[in-house]
Amino acid sequence: METRRSIVTSKAISLTRRDEGKLRAGVTALVLGLALALAQALPIGAQDRPASFADLAEQVSPAVVNITTSTVVAANTGPQGVVPEGSPFEDFFRDFQDRGNNGPRRSSALGSGFVISADGFIVTNNHVIEGADEILIEFFSGDELPAELVGTDPNTDIALLKVDAQGLAFVPFGDSDTARVGDWVMAMGNPLGQGFSVSAGIVSARNRELSGTYDDYIQTDAAINRGNSGGPLFNLDGEVIGVNTAILSPNGGSIGIGFSMASNVVTNVVDQLKEYGETRRGWLGVRIQDVTEDMVEAIEGLEVARGAMVSDVPEGPALDGGVEAGDVITSFDGIEIADTRELVRIVGNSPVGKTVEVIVLRDGEPVTLAVTLGRRETAEAAAFPAEEPEVVEQAQVLGLTLSEITPELADQFSLTLSDGLVITEVAPESDAESKGLVPGDLITEAGQQPVASVEDLEARIEEAREAGRKSILLLIRRGGDPRFVALGLDE
Repeated sequence: METRRSIVTSKAISLTRRDEGKLRAGVTALVLGLALALAQALPIGAQDRPASFADLAEQVSPAVVNITTSTVVAANTGPQGVVPEGSPFEDFFRDFQDRGNNGPRRSSALGSGFVISADGFIVTNNHVIEGADEILIEFFSGDELPAELVGTDPNTDIALLKVDAQGLAFVPFGDSDTARVGDWVMAMGNPLGQGFSVSAGIVSARNRELSGTYDDYIQTDAAINRGNSGGPLFNLDGEVIGVNTAILSPNGGSIGIGFSMASNVVTNVVDQLKEYGETRRGWLGVRIQDVTEDMVEAIEGLEVARGAMVSDVPEGPALDGGVEAGDVITSFDGIEIADTRELVRIVGNSPVGKTVEVIVLRDGEPVTLAVTLGRRETAEAAAFPAEEPEVVEQAQVLGLTLSEITPELADQFSLTLSDGLVITEVAPESDAESKGLVPGDLITEAGQQPVASVEDLEARIEEAREAGRKSILLLIRRGGDPRFVALGLDE
């Protein structure tokens, strides 16, 4: 056994030596293969993450500015009648008041901004310069220049300034739509008065909405503090993809949740401010609401909860173009519409006077319309005149008590009269109650057809049941504002 074992071992050694070159080549190939695999995997973390932001900071710093604003505020007149006349302390308090009452004084505030052109245009936030009567720009070089206000847009909190200079270093805008969650970004500005301060982080989220109609914020964990407002958010190419505007914080300091208005919104606003000194947004002239999941089954031809449902069409561009209440806008100017927020933003960014193609879903079929846009700033306020409905009889339908509109009910519910049925009671635990209907609401349509009587409503309900539908779509008006609600037919 010992001899046999030795022979086997000997043969193995002999074979290894004979194929040593091949084995060595194979090991080398394996090592190279592993190295190549690692090289292909590592760039996700290695290539995209810069070893340093120093080059980027050096590149963009000359175009970033500190902004100091000042406002005249009334003087504090100090305490009056603190000591009686003739008191030994009278002269002391009079001197104290004289020193503190030297007339109006100036209050200063700090912010950030950035130069967007060699001839001195500067972008910042509206809230940075709002109410200011003097605006001073400090450049990275230490030079200071006064700035004039070109125009503001409170809706997006953007302001455009101008200094009298030529040949300034400036930074370009980038395409914010290409920014991905996880991309590296760098913020620069004047946080807490510590000028030209840099912070870095990533894009934490996209398309955030805070409170405005045109909100499209990039969320970032790059440190943003008071004084950073109006400063730029850069991508790694040195392009501005956002204007730092707000933070979410319980204590007023950065906790890693900051918001920058997306550059694709800002550039459109800046172009208009530069050309007109004000914004000129497109206006479609409709009241709209989101399509909810429970509406889908009640709207013929609609398969998913997408688009914007038209609840009212006053005098204006949409009416002239043939849009009707009950239409679901599915496409605007070649862009598929996901919800009302997207439609409002797209329309607002469209040029005034442009004729656009609007596709709506009507009676289960797509209808293509041509609408020439108006201007929102001048037309919206007068777009929705009051309507006056007739009085109808009383009935109980779908968990609702509906009544004729009498002068007493009109006074009770502060109704602006129009055709329809007024809700006087809502059954507890009914579908109508769960959908938020309340006494005083007015039903003007059922199944996307007008209702002027209880008989009209009952006829629409019967038609929906015969068609095999489980719910019916009602157009509800509350305080003049319309919205659609789908109620189940099991009530």
